[in-house]
Amino acid sequence: MLPLLALVGRPNVGKSTLFNRIIGRRIAIVEDVPGVTRDRQYQEAEYEGRHFRAVDTGGFTTKTNEKLVLAVREQAQIAIAEADVIVFVVDAEAGIAGADRELAQILRKGGKPVLLAANKIDSNRRHDNLDLNELHALGFDVFPLSAEHGRGVSDLLDVATKDFAKSDPGEEEVEDDPNTIHLAVLGRPNVGKSTLLNKLLGEERFVASAMPGTTRDAVDERFEYGGKTFVVTDTAGLRKKRQVIDRVEVFSAQKALRAVEESDVVVVLTDASELGVEQDARIAAQAEERGRAIVLCVNKWDLVQDKPAEAKKLREEAARHLQHVDFAPLLFVSALEGTRLTKILDLAIELHAESSTRLPTPQLNTWLQEMQDEHPAPLWHGYPVRFSYAYQVAEQPVTIAIQTNRPQAVDDSYRRFLVNRFRERFKLRVPVRLLFKKKSGATPRGSREK
Repeated sequence: MLPLLALVGRPNVGKSTLFNRIIGRRIAIVEDVPGVTRDRQYQEAEYEGRHFRAVDTGGFTTKTNEKLVLAVREQAQIAIAEADVIVFVVDAEAGIAGADRELAQILRKGGKPVLLAANKIDSNRRHDNLDLNELHALGFDVFPLSAEHGRGVSDLLDVATKDFAKSDPGEEEVEDDPNTIHLAVLGRPNVGKSTLLNKLLGEERFVASAMPGTTRDAVDERFEYGGKTFVVTDTAGLRKKRQVIDRVEVFSAQKALRAVEESDVVVVLTDASELGVEQDARIAAQAEERGRAIVLCVNKWDLVQDKPAEAKKLREEAARHLQHVDFAPLLFVSALEGTRLTKILDLAIELHAESSTRLPTPQLNTWLQEMQDEHPAPLWHGYPVRFSYAYQVAEQPVTIAIQTNRPQAVDDSYRRFLVNRFRERFKLRVPVRLLFKKKSGATPRGSREK
């Protein structure tokens, strides 16, 4: 296990900016408003040949009874308990606040090495005006720096990582095992994404609250199930574009969609007590367009009284409004009670295998010939459309190239017909792409421009 460097501090002192600077890429959402980060965000980093993990945390605030603030504070305390070295970030320009002093007292009792990062020292003038006595009074080594501009960060990392072991220069980075399945959970705000993942992980890993919009960043966590390694991603709730009013929510939506692109399987989570068919369909379409396997999950099933009648109704609505993903399995779950949650993982394993399948070319051509015999393509300007050869060119999504004399003649309705029959024949519940390519040879009659 790599050593862990934890970044802690009150809200809006620049922890996420420093986190991004340390890991060398923009992972955490950064915005000049307090409370953007709420969940713990882990990433691997390297400095001077030393590999370690860094964790960004939500803002630590003074005692309060507000549930969301308490949950964020608890996440920060977990990171402190796990850490090998703690970087305590303060806003040197604003000065030391009461929350800084309270956190300093907690850190002193913890017995872990603590370094004080005096952030937002963006110029020599600010450095010269810095009151070091006030900062040293907290009891830690002080490192003036600017996370935004990188000023002084190397001095901090020289000390923070000095006891971390150096990696063997010849040691190659270990890529994800083929058994690893990347699973992203998408849905509207407050449908229970964080609660579902906490239940799967068996710990309060993500901040879950009844308040919509609790999750801001796309946060990963790794665990083992069924002989597979899962990397699950909790994402921010996706709303209609016209309802998105602040920059943080725009960035959150972008991170959620990026998580879809990096996933193998996407769980589209909906709410049984408040079905938003139009928006749920739009979210599912985002996953299908990116060629990802999909599991449709209806959450909060514990609140439904007449389950058989409601299940029938929801299946009918799904068939009507989610036609573009009618191939995806539909599950009724309760994240709160843990009902049928492992079925999500079982389905993810099956769908990952289906989307990674390689189909023998002879079987593809047998299917193609059967399609031509049973239901040939419509004539194009009175001329026949013939298919000559089929072969697989890609996985995730399964992509089949079909040679034909008239690629431009294959309309959308016939393409959908072929895709549906293809899934039936090869028993696939994942996105499929058909590419129609011009058969080499003489130009067929009727295809020349007049």
